[in-house]
Amino acid sequence: MTATLQAELGKDRQAGAGHSKPAVTKHSFFPVPPKSFKEAGIDSAIVESLILKYLVAVGTASGGRLATELALPHEAITRLLADLKHQQIIVYSGSAEMGDFNYTLTDAGRDRARRFMLESLYVGPAPVPLDAYIKSVAAQTITDVQPHLENLKLAFADLLITDEMFEILGPAINSGRGMFLYGFPGNGKTCIAERITRCFGDDIYIPHCLIVDGLIIKLFDEAHHEIVPVDADSIFKTGKFDPRWVRIKRPTIVTGGELKMNALEVQYNTTAKTCEASMQLKSNGGTLVIDDFGRQSMPPVELLNRWIVPLERRHDFLALPNGKKLEVPFDQLIIFSTNLEPRDLCDEAFLRRIPYKINVPDPEESMFRRLFEFVAPGLGITLDEEARKSIDYLIDKYYHQAKRPFRCCQPRDLMMQVRNRCLYMNEPCRLTPQLFDYATSVYFTVM
Repeated sequence: MTATLQAELGKDRQAGAGHSKPAVTKHSFFPVPPKSFKEAGIDSAIVESLILKYLVAVGTASGGRLATELALPHEAITRLLADLKHQQIIVYSGSAEMGDFNYTLTDAGRDRARRFMLESLYVGPAPVPLDAYIKSVAAQTITDVQPHLENLKLAFADLLITDEMFEILGPAINSGRGMFLYGFPGNGKTCIAERITRCFGDDIYIPHCLIVDGLIIKLFDEAHHEIVPVDADSIFKTGKFDPRWVRIKRPTIVTGGELKMNALEVQYNTTAKTCEASMQLKSNGGTLVIDDFGRQSMPPVELLNRWIVPLERRHDFLALPNGKKLEVPFDQLIIFSTNLEPRDLCDEAFLRRIPYKINVPDPEESMFRRLFEFVAPGLGITLDEEARKSIDYLIDKYYHQAKRPFRCCQPRDLMMQVRNRCLYMNEPCRLTPQLFDYATSVYFTVM
C-alpha cells in the first residue's frame, strides 16, 4: 500500500482547518429550556443549595443574576427566593433593575449555606438529570453520522493522505466502533487519530454537569471541549436555548502513556467535594484516542479488559464514590494508536471487538519527496533548483547510503532545523547541503 503521508504545516491547527461540511446525520437534538424545576428534573433543595453557596461567595445578588448563574428560569427562581425570604434565610438588600431585588444571606442563611458547603462546594449552572443526558447521547449518537470522502478530505486538509489510506479510513470511521492504528513512530498515527472527529463535521450538546443520587458530576471540560456559540437565527427558529447545556464540537480526547485506571472512573475531588466525569464519559459523541498504547503503567490486558464489555454493548458501568455503579452510554469512536504489533498486545477476543486494524506504513521515496513540497511553504522555504538538489543530497547520503528508513515526520523536522538555524544566523531560509549536514548531525545523533 502507498504510504500515508503526514506533514503538519508551520501552524499545527490552521485557521479554518477541520471545519468540514457536516456529514450525513439522522438525528438532531436541541435542549429546550424548562419552565419549572420539575421540567428541569431537579429538586428545589438542590437549587436552594446553589443559591445560598453563591450568595456566600458574592455577598449580594439580584434574582436575575442568580437565575443567569444557575441557568434556570427566572420565574421559578423568584418564587424560591420569596419562600427563602419568608423563612428568613435571605433578605432584601435593595432594589435591582426592572422590579427585581438584590438579596443577601441572614445569619441563619449563612449557617445553612455552610452545611451545604460541607456536602459540595460546587456553584454554577444547575445539573441535568442522568436520564436526560442518556437520551441526548442517543439522539446525537456518532453511529448515525456517515462521513463521506469529501468530509474526510476537508478534515485532513492540513495533512497529506493518500487515496489508498482514505479508502481504508472511510469505512472504519463510518463504523463508529473502534480501530487500531499501528506502525513505526513518526508516520502520523497520532495526527490521523486527532483529526478523525473532524470528519463528522457537526456539533453536539452536553450538560455542564450531571446529578446522580445527589452527587454532582462535572461533565463539560474546557480542556477537552470546544464551545460553539449558538447563533441568533438558530435560537429564533428553534426556541430559547437551555443554558444548562453547552454546544460543542464533537470532542477528541487524547491520552497517552500517562493514562491510569482511575481516569476511567468517576473521580471525587475531596477539596471541592464534587465529582469529575471519566475520560470516556467526556468523549461521548466524539473520539477517544489511546496514544502510545502498550506503554501505560498498567498491563495492556488490564486496560483492554476494562473496555471489552463497553465496546461490545456500547454502554459502560462507572463506580461512584458512594459505592454504587452507574450505567452510562459508551458512544464514541475509540482509537488505539501504537508502535507495537496489535497481536502482541491483546488476545483474539479483544481484537474481534476492534474491527479495523490499520497499518500506517513508511512512505515510499516519491511520497517522501512530496512531503518537502507540502511542508516548505508553511515554513517560508522556497523549493528552487538549489533546494531540490539539496534534497537529492540529503536522501542519497543520509537515507540510501545510511540505509535509513523514511519517516513521514522527517521532512518537516529537518526543515525546521534548517529554518531555526537560518533565523539564528540572520540568514535567508534556504536548503543547502551544508545546512542539511547540520540538521542531520543534530536530528539523527541517536537514530
